[in-house]
Amino acid sequence: MQQEIEVIVRFTQDHAEWAVPIVFMLAFAESLVLISLLVPATIMLMGVGGLIGLSQLSFMPLWLAATLGAVLGDWLSFWLGQHYHEPISRMRPFAKRPDLLARGHRFFVKWGVTGVFIGRFFGPLRASVPLAAGACGMSATAFQWANVTSAALWAASLLGPGALGLPTIINYLPK
Repeated sequence: MQQEIEVIVRFTQDHAEWAVPIVFMLAFAESLVLISLLVPATIMLMGVGGLIGLSQLSFMPLWLAATLGAVLGDWLSFWLGQHYHEPISRMRPFAKRPDLLARGHRFFVKWGVTGVFIGRFFGPLRASVPLAAGACGMSATAFQWANVTSAALWAASLLGPGALGLPTIINYLPK
């Protein structure tokens, strides 16, 4: 995995014109259910953030790309939960533990927008919370409010340290 991270960060460093689409796709992949398990996008985004600190890239376009990618990834996961609730309930882990969706529903009734907002910042929950929110019938308006606000803050938290010149993953990549 270290090699993949290095390849993406170095490619972005060498081809700054691709930085915005790369950041968008990484944030989208990190926020999309199932795909997020395959792509170590968080660490890659932190590496790209380090490039901002090296004055090779601008913060604002990358922040917007990461925010938009995260919003769209979560929105698609939410939509999948809304529209494929029945098939999802027959998939793992829900098929073996039917109480999970019921517990998820209770979670969203209790925590609502706050639960979706906080879920963005915890790796294992990042892509599954929107799916569960959709499957449990959370209001689309409430979901989108939490989705957009948390995505903007999440993107800033990954790219910001590098933009501020703080040490990031880029400082630890082989020269």
